[in-house]
Amino acid sequence: MKSLKVNIPGREYDIIMDEGLLDRAGQQVQRVFRGEKIFVVTDTNVEPLYGKQLIRSLQAQGFEVDVCTVPAGESSKCEEQLFELYNRMLNFKMTRSDLVIALGGGVIGDLTGFAAATLFRGIPFIQMPTTLLSQVDSSVGGKVAIDLPQGKNLVGAFYQPKMVLMDPLTLNTLSDRVWSDGMAEVIKYGAIRDAALFEELEKIKNRQEWIAKFEKIVYTCCDIKRKVVEEDELDTGGRMILNFGHTFGHAIEKQYHFETYTHGEAVAVGMVMACGYGEKIGITPRGTKERMERILRTYHLPTEVPVDRTVLQEAVSVDKKGEGNQLHLILLRDIGQACIQKINKADLVL
Repeated sequence: MKSLKVNIPGREYDIIMDEGLLDRAGQQVQRVFRGEKIFVVTDTNVEPLYGKQLIRSLQAQGFEVDVCTVPAGESSKCEEQLFELYNRMLNFKMTRSDLVIALGGGVIGDLTGFAAATLFRGIPFIQMPTTLLSQVDSSVGGKVAIDLPQGKNLVGAFYQPKMVLMDPLTLNTLSDRVWSDGMAEVIKYGAIRDAALFEELEKIKNRQEWIAKFEKIVYTCCDIKRKVVEEDELDTGGRMILNFGHTFGHAIEKQYHFETYTHGEAVAVGMVMACGYGEKIGITPRGTKERMERILRTYHLPTEVPVDRTVLQEAVSVDKKGEGNQLHLILLRDIGQACIQKINKADLVL
């Protein structure tokens, strides 16, 4: 078992990683929750794989459990599904002293976390991420949200979980595409904060080689995010570096209606665009874009997609990291060293 503690004063919590943890989830939950009712949110992909396993573990400790299964995919991070969760939780007679668990990937974590943050002005919740992307990134840090037609994650909150429980065995059931999707975020961590991690990832040739090192890699990514979140919980300063590739990536997701490309695929292209833009304005060393393209191809991630520059520019202009007429664009001074560059939106020529 490996663990990390996120030290945010008054909202500290543990990240626990251990194979077979799903079977012992109820015991871990008891460490932070003494109530009776637990409402589990999962999706149509994850529920058949791990739903019954989690429920058995929780019921074995005497908890009363209800489960809501939403359609898999980004489209579920919407107002309709949010209000469905509210209705289901109220019908379950939940109170502020009960608990919500998010069992799934980033969409489930974001949607469930926002529902927990807003119903009754806050119900405790636990993240149980089952994808690589959610284990290394979205389950840690307390960002929860839903999407709007105008853009991604535009309605949300900072709401820290009571605990993050990761069972690495869930990664064995990921398709190659979903695994690659998560690798985009892993590569991001090396690019922004850990050159040694980036170099190690460059040496890995396939998923089998990665499996031999996955525990160390996941732990390293979580540790990086933990430190960044502790320094800037509310994303007003240094935490913005975690958005490397995301400004362009979210715009690409929006252009394709969150259907054609996964989040990781869009972020991969966004990282290439950010490297190219950084080279263009003289902040990023020449050759960084090419190096980024090489590593992304190793993990079967796209390096470019057809984009409508006008649509992309409009999407970037409403990015939530904007400040008036300025945009906080995350660029690289070098691999392992990110910076926040303020750019006038009108001057951003893509």
